[in-house]
Amino acid sequence: MFGISPLGWLHTMGSLPAIPLAIYMIARHGRIVARSGAGAAYFLSMLIGALTVFLVAHQPISYGIAIATLLFLLGGYGLAYLRPRHALARYAETVLLSLTVFLLMVPTVSETLRRVPDGHPFVTDMGSALLLGAQAVLLIMLLVGVTLQIVNLRKQGRAAMT
Repeated sequence: MFGISPLGWLHTMGSLPAIPLAIYMIARHGRIVARSGAGAAYFLSMLIGALTVFLVAHQPISYGIAIATLLFLLGGYGLAYLRPRHALARYAETVLLSLTVFLLMVPTVSETLRRVPDGHPFVTDMGSALLLGAQAVLLIMLLVGVTLQIVNLRKQGRAAMT
């Protein structure tokens, strides 16, 4: 189904939980919260997804996205568990983990548009206006989302100081 191999299904099903987990944490906390149960599940799901890319990818860009995702993921979680914690670490953690969501969503949206509906996908050309538009929307969401997260963190920091 959808032209996905068994390893492709492992990759897809392993990384799929990261999407609702990210949505939940961003809606509830305004960011990915590494030091939480949902954050631990997000880390595991993202790790499975990023590592299994090397088993299923056919394009060199996929390896670059996987490596960047792993670096941002490990960097963000490393900063979350760093002690003593510098004030800038929380900002960097937030940006890095937001980038992991973006790097998860770009190939997810691209692959979905290129495979659904089965046999007659919405997109057959990587230069399709629909695909490029969807990727542009994701980029705008990243930029707006990170900006809002930083503003929210600054407000929290100021409130803690008063």
